[in-house]
Amino acid sequence: MNDIVKQAQSDNVTFIELQFTDILGATKSVTIPATQLEDALERGVWFDGSSIQGFARIHESDMVLALDASTYRVLPWTAAERRRARIICDIQRPDGGPFEGDPRFALRRAVERAKKMGFNYNCGPELEFFLFRKNNDGQPLTPIPHDTGGYFDFSTVGEAARIRTEIMLALEAMGMKVEAGHHEVAIGQHEIDFEYADALTTADNAMTFKYVVKAVAARHDLYATFMPKPIFGINGSGMHVHQSLADASTGENAFFDGSDEYRLSPTAYGFIAGQLAHARAFSSVVAPTVNSYKRLTPGYEAPVYICWAQTNRSALIRIPRYSPGRENSTRIELRCPDPSCNPYMAFAAMLTAGLDGIEQGMTPPPPANEDLYDLEAADLALRGIDTMPGTLGEAIGELEASSVIRAALGEHIAEWYVRARRAEWDEYRIQVSQWEIDRYLEQI
Repeated sequence: MNDIVKQAQSDNVTFIELQFTDILGATKSVTIPATQLEDALERGVWFDGSSIQGFARIHESDMVLALDASTYRVLPWTAAERRRARIICDIQRPDGGPFEGDPRFALRRAVERAKKMGFNYNCGPELEFFLFRKNNDGQPLTPIPHDTGGYFDFSTVGEAARIRTEIMLALEAMGMKVEAGHHEVAIGQHEIDFEYADALTTADNAMTFKYVVKAVAARHDLYATFMPKPIFGINGSGMHVHQSLADASTGENAFFDGSDEYRLSPTAYGFIAGQLAHARAFSSVVAPTVNSYKRLTPGYEAPVYICWAQTNRSALIRIPRYSPGRENSTRIELRCPDPSCNPYMAFAAMLTAGLDGIEQGMTPPPPANEDLYDLEAADLALRGIDTMPGTLGEAIGELEASSVIRAALGEHIAEWYVRARRAEWDEYRIQVSQWEIDRYLEQI
């Protein structure tokens, strides 16, 4: 505790942002003067939970922010005379027990289950995002791409590359190890990858990533969006998640088996089978918005077919090729999540699905290594390949029917989450869109 207080003093920090996440994935923050840090670390900070989406009812509203000192980071873009730092918090009840509606607690619980089974869960997401120009005329924002580049382009998008570099430097300054950054397929679209780590650290890093990207973009009079499909007709933004289990006692990769054709162990096959079995049920958690299902449609590299393969990017789960001498890098890549999700809840659901596959002794179907986009629905049905839900409404129905994924979230989060997303779907469903006006107004 004293070390963090001394570090804040050494960093000339004036204010501390105490951050946490609601069930829809929004970052919430309470600001305290740095002079109150020692007391906050010791006693926590009280707040009204009834004002936060999905947290508590009015008669049980008192909540406590319990500071996780290991997440202390200085915000590098803040002015020296008003230097700020952030600390991520867990949510507790007044009696000191964990709050069941805290997404971070849901992930902690899933990780603890894995440890009891002898595994540590590691993952690495690849978050894609768009940089758009702001409207400076006071009108509503419109998706106007900041550049005209394409996949891995540099020469034509020098300014975008400089902004991306600034984002990477800010991430490094906040303690994240950045591995690579590049322009993505769509105009104005980018990706920056950071180091693979345990699930809780990775979820914290994913939230930090989104916060930093938006902050740096704003400094350049741009806005960054993690909306899955902001522009019709071009690729949307995904959050492919690389995953593995490590033996909790030895640290060795539990997914590796050198004698297998794909270098995958029975544990890995059980994990794959579990995620395939529960994919429709966790769809509304990893792809949580109405807009998510504008991305999850055939033709734009977004995976909608519930199967696995090594080289086929149209499959829900891809197995990166094995490299001799890199056994610990053996992993599976789940390709349906998008960056609008709450990473704590997404990782909890994904992990629980995989562990259920291991516990139940599930085996996946044979791999589907051909391009599934060219197959007709009847061919897919003959092969037993199902598809992901086509709408948020359909996905919510799958979550409601799944005891496994509801348990991963906990009944408190599951109840509030279903209620919130169902309301979102109903609000969207009854809207009259411009497409409908253009299509029907004069014809009917």
